[in-house]
Amino acid sequence: MDFATFLTAFTGLFVIIDPIGAALIFNSLVPANDLRYSYTMAIKATIISAILLVGFGLYGEPLLHYLGININSVRIAGGLLLFYSAFGMITQSTEAATTHTQKTDISVYPLSIPLIAGPGALTLVILLFAKAPTVASDLAVFAAIICVLVLNMVLMMLSKHLQRIIGHTGDEILRRFLGVILAALAVQFVYDGIKNLSTNL
Repeated sequence: MDFATFLTAFTGLFVIIDPIGAALIFNSLVPANDLRYSYTMAIKATIISAILLVGFGLYGEPLLHYLGININSVRIAGGLLLFYSAFGMITQSTEAATTHTQKTDISVYPLSIPLIAGPGALTLVILLFAKAPTVASDLAVFAAIICVLVLNMVLMMLSKHLQRIIGHTGDEILRRFLGVILAALAVQFVYDGIKNLSTNL
């Protein structure tokens, strides 16, 4: 497995999905004392998100090719979208969420879409798979997706403890730090897209 590709993919997905922030939001969406419901929602959301991310990553580029869209255009557009997300992470304030008591199926919305497999994550996996030149690189991206999603699921299951440990201030600091990393990754995607387009002219 290509470790460098794995590290790049893991870092990018970790930043855009933000498992810690997602766990804190998850904690606000589930009843306080129903562990079985919380675990079920976390597992279902993880499975649905894995199918979406892997499927979109593998077949997103052929779909774009069928539509006549150059992958480098997607790199630029995706980079701009990710930069917009990063800018929001750095500048916007997080609002304290209120805990819900109703038990509804939240695994698809809002957990899988848009919290975990949102537009930013879906764009990122297309770019990562498109940039992977070998089967080993594809496996590295796939492994990174699974690792981030499993970590996200574990943190959601432990969200009540995580809420007490990190608190609102810790989430603010982490969100802004990860936003800076995501902004740098977004600029790199835009640079690569412009460079490849200019080379092909």
